[in-house]
Amino acid sequence: MDLGLPARSAFQGPITPGQFRPAAGVARLCAVPSFCRHNRLVQNCPICAREQAIELRPVVSSSAPGSSPTRGSSAASPPPAGGAGGGTTRQRRDAGGRGAGVTVKRLARGTEDGYRSGLLPGLKSSEDAERLAEELAFAAARLEVMESEPAGLWAEIADPAADREERTWLAFLVAYLAPLEDERPFEAIDAARVSWASGEMPLLDGVAVGPRSAYEPARGGATVEAYRAWAARAGSQAAAFTGEEAWTPERRFERVFERLSLPGMHRDARFELLILLGNLSVYELQPATLRLGGSDETTVAAKRALGIGDPMLLERRAADLAGACGLPLAALDLGLRNWGTGERLRAGLGGQVGVDPDLLEQVREALGL
Repeated sequence: MDLGLPARSAFQGPITPGQFRPAAGVARLCAVPSFCRHNRLVQNCPICAREQAIELRPVVSSSAPGSSPTRGSSAASPPPAGGAGGGTTRQRRDAGGRGAGVTVKRLARGTEDGYRSGLLPGLKSSEDAERLAEELAFAAARLEVMESEPAGLWAEIADPAADREERTWLAFLVAYLAPLEDERPFEAIDAARVSWASGEMPLLDGVAVGPRSAYEPARGGATVEAYRAWAARAGSQAAAFTGEEAWTPERRFERVFERLSLPGMHRDARFELLILLGNLSVYELQPATLRLGGSDETTVAAKRALGIGDPMLLERRAADLAGACGLPLAALDLGLRNWGTGERLRAGLGGQVGVDPDLLEQVREALGL
Protein backbone atom coordinates (compact mmCIF):
# COMPACT_ATOMS: atom_id res chain seq x y z
CA MET A 1 0.00 0.00 0.00
CA ASP A 2 1.27 3.46 -0.87
CA LEU A 3 1.35 5.41 2.41
CA GLY A 4 2.68 8.58 0.81
CA LEU A 5 6.20 8.28 2.35
CA PRO A 6 9.00 10.14 0.61
CA ALA A 7 11.34 7.82 -1.30
CA ARG A 8 14.65 7.55 0.56
CA SER A 9 16.97 4.76 1.43
CA ALA A 10 17.43 3.27 4.85
CA PHE A 11 20.79 5.14 5.15
CA GLN A 12 19.37 8.66 4.80
CA GLY A 13 18.34 8.93 8.44
CA PRO A 14 14.98 8.95 10.22
CA ILE A 15 11.83 10.59 8.81
CA THR A 16 10.77 13.69 10.73
CA PRO A 17 7.10 14.18 11.67
CA GLY A 18 6.68 17.03 9.22
CA GLN A 19 7.68 14.82 6.35
CA PHE A 20 4.80 12.32 6.92
CA ARG A 21 1.83 12.96 4.59
CA PRO A 22 -0.65 10.05 4.60
CA ALA A 23 -2.62 9.32 1.45
CA ALA A 24 -6.28 10.46 1.21
CA GLY A 25 -7.68 6.99 1.91
CA VAL A 26 -5.50 6.57 5.01
CA ALA A 27 -6.51 10.03 6.25
CA ARG A 28 -10.15 9.09 6.12
CA LEU A 29 -9.44 5.88 8.03
CA CYS A 30 -7.48 7.76 10.69
CA ALA A 31 -9.99 10.64 11.09
CA VAL A 32 -11.57 11.13 14.54
CA PRO A 33 -15.28 10.17 14.46
CA SER A 34 -17.65 13.15 14.46
CA PHE A 35 -20.89 12.97 16.47
CA CYS A 36 -24.00 15.03 15.73
CA ARG A 37 -26.50 16.71 18.04
CA HIS A 38 -28.52 13.50 18.12
CA ASN A 39 -25.54 11.70 19.71
CA ARG A 40 -24.95 9.60 16.61
CA LEU A 41 -22.11 9.40 14.13
CA VAL A 42 -22.83 12.04 11.51
CA GLN A 43 -22.72 9.52 8.67
CA ASN A 44 -25.24 7.34 10.57
CA CYS A 45 -27.75 10.12 11.27
CA PRO A 46 -30.26 10.57 8.43
CA ILE A 47 -31.07 14.12 9.59
CA CYS A 48 -27.58 15.57 10.03
CA ALA A 49 -26.15 13.66 7.06
CA ARG A 50 -28.75 15.32 4.85
CA GLU A 51 -28.08 18.77 6.35
CA GLN A 52 -24.30 18.50 5.88
CA ALA A 53 -24.53 16.79 2.46
CA ILE A 54 -22.76 13.71 3.78
CA GLU A 55 -23.46 10.37 2.21
CA LEU A 56 -25.44 8.22 4.63
CA ARG A 57 -23.53 5.10 5.57
CA PRO A 58 -25.32 1.99 4.24
CA VAL A 59 -26.42 -0.54 6.79
CA VAL A 60 -24.66 -3.85 6.28
CA SER A 61 -26.53 -6.81 7.67
CA SER A 62 -25.41 -10.34 8.12
CA SER A 63 -26.59 -12.94 5.65
CA ALA A 64 -26.84 -15.51 8.42
CA PRO A 65 -30.31 -16.91 9.08
CA GLY A 66 -32.21 -15.18 11.86
CA SER A 67 -30.25 -11.92 11.62
CA SER A 68 -32.02 -8.65 12.36
CA PRO A 69 -33.70 -6.83 9.46
CA THR A 70 -31.99 -3.95 7.69
CA ARG A 71 -33.06 -0.36 8.15
CA GLY A 72 -36.27 0.37 6.30
CA SER A 73 -37.71 -3.12 6.52
CA SER A 74 -41.25 -3.06 7.82
CA ALA A 75 -41.09 -5.92 10.30
CA ALA A 76 -39.23 -9.05 11.16
CA SER A 77 -40.32 -12.28 9.51
CA PRO A 78 -42.99 -14.14 11.47
CA PRO A 79 -41.91 -17.20 13.41
CA PRO A 80 -42.36 -20.46 11.57
CA ALA A 81 -45.68 -22.18 12.06
CA GLY A 82 -45.59 -24.99 14.56
CA GLY A 83 -42.38 -23.85 16.23
CA ALA A 84 -41.99 -22.36 19.67
CA GLY A 85 -44.03 -19.22 19.76
CA GLY A 86 -45.39 -20.00 16.33
CA GLY A 87 -48.91 -19.37 15.12
CA THR A 88 -50.99 -16.24 15.23
CA THR A 89 -51.86 -14.34 18.40
CA ARG A 90 -55.40 -15.72 18.25
CA GLN A 91 -54.06 -19.27 17.92
CA ARG A 92 -51.67 -18.86 20.84
CA ARG A 93 -54.43 -17.40 23.03
CA ASP A 94 -56.80 -20.20 22.13
CA ALA A 95 -54.14 -22.80 22.88
CA GLY A 96 -53.33 -21.25 26.26
CA GLY A 97 -56.92 -20.77 27.26
CA ARG A 98 -56.50 -17.01 27.66
CA GLY A 99 -57.96 -14.22 25.59
CA ALA A 100 -61.27 -16.03 25.04
CA GLY A 101 -64.36 -13.90 25.47
CA VAL A 102 -62.57 -10.63 24.73
CA THR A 103 -65.02 -8.11 23.30
CA VAL A 104 -63.87 -5.27 21.08
CA LYS A 105 -66.20 -2.27 21.01
CA ARG A 106 -66.09 0.48 18.42
CA LEU A 107 -66.51 3.93 19.96
CA ALA A 108 -69.27 6.08 18.55
CA ARG A 109 -67.64 9.27 17.31
CA GLY A 110 -69.17 12.25 15.56
CA THR A 111 -67.56 14.08 12.69
CA GLU A 112 -65.25 16.92 13.66
CA ASP A 113 -67.05 20.14 12.82
CA GLY A 114 -65.11 22.76 14.75
CA TYR A 115 -66.99 22.37 18.05
CA ARG A 116 -65.02 23.64 21.04
CA SER A 117 -65.96 23.97 24.71
CA GLY A 118 -63.80 24.71 27.72
CA LEU A 119 -65.89 22.23 29.69
CA LEU A 120 -65.24 19.42 27.20
CA PRO A 121 -61.71 19.92 25.85
CA GLY A 122 -61.63 16.38 24.49
CA LEU A 123 -64.56 16.83 22.10
CA LYS A 124 -64.30 18.27 18.60
CA SER A 125 -67.77 17.31 17.40
CA SER A 126 -71.08 19.02 18.21
CA GLU A 127 -72.77 15.66 17.58
CA ASP A 128 -70.75 14.07 20.40
CA ALA A 129 -71.52 17.02 22.67
CA GLU A 130 -75.24 16.78 21.87
CA ARG A 131 -75.31 13.08 22.76
CA LEU A 132 -73.47 13.79 26.00
CA ALA A 133 -75.95 16.53 26.92
CA GLU A 134 -78.84 14.10 26.44
CA GLU A 135 -77.22 11.37 28.53
CA LEU A 136 -76.34 13.76 31.34
CA ALA A 137 -79.90 15.09 31.42
CA PHE A 138 -81.27 11.54 31.45
CA ALA A 139 -78.98 10.48 34.31
CA ALA A 140 -80.01 13.54 36.32
CA ALA A 141 -83.70 12.70 35.72
CA ARG A 142 -83.06 9.17 37.00
CA LEU A 143 -81.62 10.51 40.26
CA GLU A 144 -84.59 12.86 40.65
CA VAL A 145 -87.07 10.00 40.23
CA MET A 146 -85.08 7.81 42.61
CA GLU A 147 -85.24 10.50 45.28
CA SER A 148 -88.79 11.84 44.83
CA GLU A 149 -90.81 8.96 43.32
CA PRO A 150 -88.99 5.68 43.95
CA ALA A 151 -90.62 2.55 42.56
CA GLY A 152 -90.02 -1.19 42.82
CA LEU A 153 -87.20 -2.18 45.14
CA TRP A 154 -86.15 1.47 45.34
CA ALA A 155 -89.40 2.15 47.22
CA GLU A 156 -88.63 -0.62 49.72
CA ILE A 157 -85.15 0.77 50.34
CA ALA A 158 -86.59 4.26 50.84
CA ASP A 159 -89.30 3.10 53.30
CA PRO A 160 -88.43 4.75 56.64
CA ALA A 161 -90.70 2.36 58.53
CA ALA A 162 -88.70 -0.71 57.44
CA ASP A 163 -85.74 -2.10 59.36
CA ARG A 164 -82.56 -0.18 58.49
CA GLU A 165 -80.43 -3.31 58.25
CA GLU A 166 -82.84 -4.88 55.76
CA ARG A 167 -82.99 -1.67 53.71
CA THR A 168 -79.20 -1.54 53.59
CA TRP A 169 -78.94 -5.20 52.61
CA LEU A 170 -81.49 -4.78 49.83
CA ALA A 171 -79.55 -1.78 48.48
CA PHE A 172 -76.41 -3.94 48.42
CA LEU A 173 -78.17 -6.65 46.43
CA VAL A 174 -79.55 -4.11 43.94
CA ALA A 175 -76.10 -2.58 43.38
CA TYR A 176 -74.30 -5.93 43.33
CA LEU A 177 -76.61 -7.76 40.92
CA ALA A 178 -77.78 -4.63 39.03
CA PRO A 179 -81.26 -4.12 37.52
CA LEU A 180 -82.14 -5.69 34.21
CA GLU A 181 -82.82 -3.57 31.14
CA ASP A 182 -86.45 -4.52 30.60
CA GLU A 183 -89.90 -3.65 31.87
CA ARG A 184 -89.29 -5.52 35.16
CA PRO A 185 -85.79 -4.39 36.10
CA PHE A 186 -85.86 -5.72 39.69
CA GLU A 187 -87.57 -9.07 39.10
CA ALA A 188 -84.39 -11.22 39.17
CA ILE A 189 -83.04 -9.44 42.26
CA ASP A 190 -86.36 -9.89 44.06
CA ALA A 191 -86.32 -13.62 43.26
CA ALA A 192 -82.75 -14.04 44.53
CA ARG A 193 -83.06 -12.01 47.74
CA VAL A 194 -83.11 -13.36 51.25
CA SER A 195 -83.42 -11.38 54.46
CA TRP A 196 -80.37 -10.03 56.22
CA ALA A 197 -81.55 -11.47 59.52
CA SER A 198 -81.60 -14.99 58.09
CA GLY A 199 -77.85 -14.95 57.57
CA GLU A 200 -78.35 -17.00 54.42
CA MET A 201 -76.78 -16.51 51.01
CA PRO A 202 -78.98 -15.07 48.25
CA LEU A 203 -80.03 -17.49 45.52
CA LEU A 204 -77.29 -16.77 43.00
CA ASP A 205 -77.31 -19.96 40.91
CA GLY A 206 -78.45 -18.99 37.42
CA VAL A 207 -79.50 -15.50 38.52
CA ALA A 208 -79.96 -12.94 35.71
CA VAL A 209 -77.88 -9.83 36.30
CA GLY A 210 -77.79 -6.34 34.82
CA PRO A 211 -75.04 -4.81 32.67
CA ARG A 212 -73.29 -3.11 35.60
CA SER A 213 -73.40 -6.11 37.92
CA ALA A 214 -70.34 -7.09 39.94
CA TYR A 215 -71.48 -10.70 40.29
CA GLU A 216 -69.33 -13.34 38.61
CA PRO A 217 -70.54 -16.96 38.62
CA ALA A 218 -66.96 -18.23 38.95
CA ARG A 219 -66.58 -16.30 42.19
CA GLY A 220 -69.83 -17.64 43.59
CA GLY A 221 -70.86 -16.06 46.87
CA ALA A 222 -67.37 -14.90 47.90
CA THR A 223 -68.23 -11.21 47.52
CA VAL A 224 -71.42 -11.56 49.55
CA GLU A 225 -69.52 -13.39 52.28
CA ALA A 226 -66.88 -10.65 52.30
CA TYR A 227 -69.61 -8.03 52.63
CA ARG A 228 -71.22 -9.81 55.57
CA ALA A 229 -67.83 -10.14 57.26
CA TRP A 230 -67.12 -6.44 56.64
CA ALA A 231 -70.39 -5.44 58.32
CA ALA A 232 -69.79 -7.87 61.19
CA ARG A 233 -66.42 -6.29 61.96
CA ALA A 234 -68.13 -2.92 62.39
CA GLY A 235 -70.89 -4.42 64.51
CA SER A 236 -73.67 -3.85 61.97
CA GLN A 237 -74.26 -2.52 58.48
CA ALA A 238 -75.48 0.75 59.95
CA ALA A 239 -72.28 1.22 61.92
CA ALA A 240 -70.16 0.37 58.88
CA PHE A 241 -71.91 2.90 56.64
CA THR A 242 -72.25 5.63 59.26
CA GLY A 243 -68.65 5.67 60.39
CA GLU A 244 -67.98 8.72 62.55
CA GLU A 245 -71.03 10.79 63.45
CA ALA A 246 -69.04 13.98 62.88
CA TRP A 247 -68.29 13.14 59.23
CA THR A 248 -69.90 15.27 56.56
CA PRO A 249 -71.95 13.42 53.91
CA GLU A 250 -69.10 13.98 51.44
CA ARG A 251 -66.42 12.63 53.77
CA ARG A 252 -68.62 9.67 54.72
CA PHE A 253 -69.07 8.83 51.02
CA GLU A 254 -65.32 8.91 50.39
CA ARG A 255 -64.35 6.88 53.44
CA VAL A 256 -67.00 4.20 53.01
CA PHE A 257 -66.20 3.90 49.29
CA GLU A 258 -62.60 3.10 50.21
CA ARG A 259 -63.61 0.63 52.91
CA LEU A 260 -65.96 -1.18 50.51
CA SER A 261 -63.04 -2.33 48.40
CA LEU A 262 -64.07 -5.96 48.77
CA PRO A 263 -63.10 -8.86 46.49
CA GLY A 264 -65.26 -8.61 43.37
CA MET A 265 -66.91 -5.33 44.37
CA HIS A 266 -65.81 -3.09 41.50
CA ARG A 267 -66.00 0.67 41.24
CA ASP A 268 -69.41 0.85 39.52
CA ALA A 269 -71.12 -1.34 42.13
CA ARG A 270 -69.61 0.55 45.07
CA PHE A 271 -70.54 3.94 43.65
CA GLU A 272 -74.09 2.83 42.83
CA LEU A 273 -74.56 1.34 46.30
CA LEU A 274 -73.63 4.60 48.01
CA ILE A 275 -75.83 6.60 45.62
CA LEU A 276 -78.78 4.34 46.44
CA LEU A 277 -78.24 4.64 50.18
CA GLY A 278 -77.84 8.41 49.98
CA ASN A 279 -80.62 9.29 47.53
CA LEU A 280 -83.08 6.92 49.20
CA SER A 281 -82.36 8.50 52.60
CA VAL A 282 -80.89 5.48 54.35
CA TYR A 283 -77.70 7.32 55.31
CA GLU A 284 -76.30 10.80 54.75
CA LEU A 285 -74.03 10.18 51.78
CA GLN A 286 -73.06 12.64 49.06
CA PRO A 287 -70.23 12.21 46.52
CA ALA A 288 -67.61 14.92 46.27
CA THR A 289 -65.77 13.09 43.48
CA LEU A 290 -66.63 10.42 40.92
CA ARG A 291 -63.84 8.15 42.17
CA LEU A 292 -62.45 7.92 38.65
CA GLY A 293 -59.54 5.68 37.84
CA GLY A 294 -58.89 2.32 36.26
CA SER A 295 -60.53 0.93 33.14
CA ASP A 296 -64.24 1.10 33.99
CA GLU A 297 -66.50 2.56 31.31
CA THR A 298 -67.24 5.79 33.21
CA THR A 299 -63.54 6.56 33.65
CA VAL A 300 -62.73 5.78 30.02
CA ALA A 301 -65.54 8.06 28.82
CA ALA A 302 -64.46 10.83 31.21
CA LYS A 303 -60.90 10.74 29.88
CA ARG A 304 -62.21 10.99 26.33
CA ALA A 305 -64.64 13.86 26.96
CA LEU A 306 -62.56 15.84 29.42
CA GLY A 307 -59.32 15.43 27.49
CA ILE A 308 -57.06 14.39 30.37
CA GLY A 309 -55.91 11.16 31.97
CA ASP A 310 -54.68 12.32 35.36
CA PRO A 311 -57.27 11.27 37.99
CA MET A 312 -56.97 14.49 40.00
CA LEU A 313 -57.50 16.72 36.96
CA LEU A 314 -60.29 14.42 35.76
CA GLU A 315 -62.14 14.91 39.04
CA ARG A 316 -61.66 18.68 38.89
CA ARG A 317 -62.94 18.94 35.33
CA ALA A 318 -65.87 16.64 36.11
CA ALA A 319 -66.87 18.87 39.03
CA ASP A 320 -66.61 21.95 36.80
CA LEU A 321 -68.80 20.27 34.17
CA ALA A 322 -71.48 19.30 36.70
CA GLY A 323 -71.47 22.77 38.27
CA ALA A 324 -71.73 24.60 34.95
CA CYS A 325 -74.61 22.36 33.80
CA GLY A 326 -76.45 22.64 37.13
CA LEU A 327 -76.38 18.86 37.64
CA PRO A 328 -75.63 16.74 40.68
CA LEU A 329 -72.14 15.29 40.37
CA ALA A 330 -73.55 11.76 40.68
CA ALA A 331 -75.38 12.22 37.36
CA LEU A 332 -72.04 12.13 35.56
CA ASP A 333 -71.49 8.52 36.64
CA LEU A 334 -74.22 6.97 34.49
CA GLY A 335 -74.31 9.86 32.00
CA LEU A 336 -70.66 9.51 30.98
CA ARG A 337 -70.93 5.73 30.90
CA ASN A 338 -73.95 5.77 28.59
CA TRP A 339 -72.39 8.38 26.33
CA GLY A 340 -69.08 6.54 26.08
CA THR A 341 -70.60 3.18 25.18
CA GLY A 342 -73.34 4.58 22.94
CA GLU A 343 -75.85 2.45 24.86
CA ARG A 344 -78.39 3.99 27.23
CA LEU A 345 -78.80 1.97 30.40
CA ARG A 346 -81.87 2.91 32.43
CA ALA A 347 -80.36 1.26 35.52
CA GLY A 348 -83.65 0.53 37.27
CA LEU A 349 -85.56 3.56 36.07
CA GLY A 350 -88.01 1.62 33.92
CA GLY A 351 -89.42 2.79 30.61
CA GLN A 352 -91.82 5.48 31.72
CA VAL A 353 -89.42 8.37 32.33
CA GLY A 354 -87.55 10.31 29.66
CA VAL A 355 -85.40 13.41 29.49
CA ASP A 356 -86.72 16.64 30.97
CA PRO A 357 -86.72 19.17 28.05
CA ASP A 358 -85.97 22.13 30.32
CA LEU A 359 -83.05 20.35 31.96
CA LEU A 360 -81.72 19.25 28.58
CA GLU A 361 -81.83 22.82 27.29
CA GLN A 362 -80.00 23.95 30.41
CA VAL A 363 -77.21 21.46 29.78
CA ARG A 364 -77.06 22.28 26.06
CA GLU A 365 -76.68 25.97 26.83
CA ALA A 366 -73.82 25.28 29.27
CA LEU A 367 -72.05 23.22 26.60
CA GLY A 368 -72.47 25.91 23.95
CA LEU A 369 -74.85 23.95 21.74
